[in-house]
Amino acid sequence: MRCGVSLLSGIEIWLKSYGFTRYPASDAAASNPLESRTGPGRAELAHWQYVQGDNMNFRLQLAAIALACASLGNAYAAEPIKIGMSGPFTGGSSSMGVSMRDGVKLAVEEINAAGGLLGRKIELVERDDEAKNERGVQIAQELINKEKVVATVGFINTGVALAAQRFYQEAKIPVMNNVATGTLITQQFKDQPENYIFRNSASDSIQAPMIVEEAVVRRGFKKVAILADSTNYGQLGRADLEKALELKGVKPVAVEKFNIKDVDMTAQLLKAKEAGAEAILTYAIGPELAQIANGMTKLGWKVPMIGSWTLSMANFIDNAGPGGEGARMPQTFIQEPTTPKRQSFIIAYLRTFKPKANRMDSPVSAAQGYDSIYLLAAAIKQANSTEGPKIKAALEDLKAPVEGVVTTYNRPFTKDDHDAITANIPVFGEVKGQRVVYAYEEDQKKASEVRVKDVNAKGALPKKK
Repeated sequence: MRCGVSLLSGIEIWLKSYGFTRYPASDAAASNPLESRTGPGRAELAHWQYVQGDNMNFRLQLAAIALACASLGNAYAAEPIKIGMSGPFTGGSSSMGVSMRDGVKLAVEEINAAGGLLGRKIELVERDDEAKNERGVQIAQELINKEKVVATVGFINTGVALAAQRFYQEAKIPVMNNVATGTLITQQFKDQPENYIFRNSASDSIQAPMIVEEAVVRRGFKKVAILADSTNYGQLGRADLEKALELKGVKPVAVEKFNIKDVDMTAQLLKAKEAGAEAILTYAIGPELAQIANGMTKLGWKVPMIGSWTLSMANFIDNAGPGGEGARMPQTFIQEPTTPKRQSFIIAYLRTFKPKANRMDSPVSAAQGYDSIYLLAAAIKQANSTEGPKIKAALEDLKAPVEGVVTTYNRPFTKDDHDAITANIPVFGEVKGQRVVYAYEEDQKKASEVRVKDVNAKGALPKKK
């Protein structure tokens, strides 16, 4: 802990004014009974004694020093609560990372303005993981060992989360994944007695069946191709898509892979076209998704793109241009003021960060980032502690509902369930006029009705036992 030098100096002046004097620390153990009780700051105070008369009431001496110690205690209570934030704030994933960061910052500003937590301010310690697994690992170790964070929010990329969050697990520090969606994320340590990994984004086990339902059932496509990037996110998502298709009795006519930063998808698209694909199902991020849309335009072959939530990223919409129009994807939040909470969030976000054309780069990331802080804050408040095990226990048994942008979180977690979002919460968005809007009128009409967690909701892939 840090103890302000000015505070100690002030206490020394105060003690002198009441007739105390300081004697050498080496004499403390032998002559001062307070030395055996010293703690942070108290060791300094224990080296003082009253010298204006040998018959000074010892209780008065104790009272004076106790008052000074109480002043020190108040200073320690003002130490900020450090929360880590890790995400890609540069590179191809930055559209998601920066929006998440802005949502997190907005929530922290609101909480601090209202008095903070446990009488203390929240201090964010943010790091750019550049969407690199090895960088995520370095950041986790730094936040744990050097910065001494009490919890961490973030992780955009599934691969980074899977590589880095094991360090938090070992340190017993809760992690709130607010964007990464890989099904495995909250299951990574399911074989351990305690699990410190939580999530408030819609997992791929929810999104993949939604994509298949949209393509095969709602729109009647029987021949679909899968295009997924080579990352953990893309390949785990691709596997979930194949499982969801199998449950519908459908086998993809083509399954193609590409790498991050690939700019030519001609070969993959030609295979899908030659196989007679009626729709392209995707699992990737914005820049490469735009190359798929642009590749179809070059080939003069246009079929619907239906994919994971990342089709809502600004760097897909902007880079794909007209080729991205009509793309559909699951969304936990669409930038429309459909409830008072969403309206206030949108107004505050636009006023504070002033995004281009008043459009959030990644509305889902911003909203989930914002909500993740309020979930952690509720747990810290309920636990009345910043100790990891106590925060985790509070998250698993939150007593009071937490009003968020995505949903109102009413007991979002249990000991065995660390995913706050169930299959009934996301809706389909569609790219229209360079923005994401509700794909279905009925969803828009009911948008003011907040969808809450339903553990019995159907649609998600079954979890492995």
